[in-house]
Amino acid sequence: MQTVTVIEALQQLPALVSAAARGEEVVITSEQHESVKLVPLASSPLPVRKAGSGKGTFFMADDFDAPLEDFKEYME
Repeated sequence: MQTVTVIEALQQLPALVSAAARGEEVVITSEQHESVKLVPLASSPLPVRKAGSGKGTFFMADDFDAPLEDFKEYME
């Protein structure tokens, strides 16, 4: 964890932002008290899924659930 004062943060802001983006915890203090923590934003959310958006991209054979010849002896 990296701790800096407000004055130091003003002078080193680009470096502190880069450190926070890499996952390092950066705390900015004001008057000897921890005031602010720099953290990266969460990754972008997953796109909204829409029902039926895959229609026509695959098909199922008519005999999909028909018994297989290889297993005929086990099914008797």
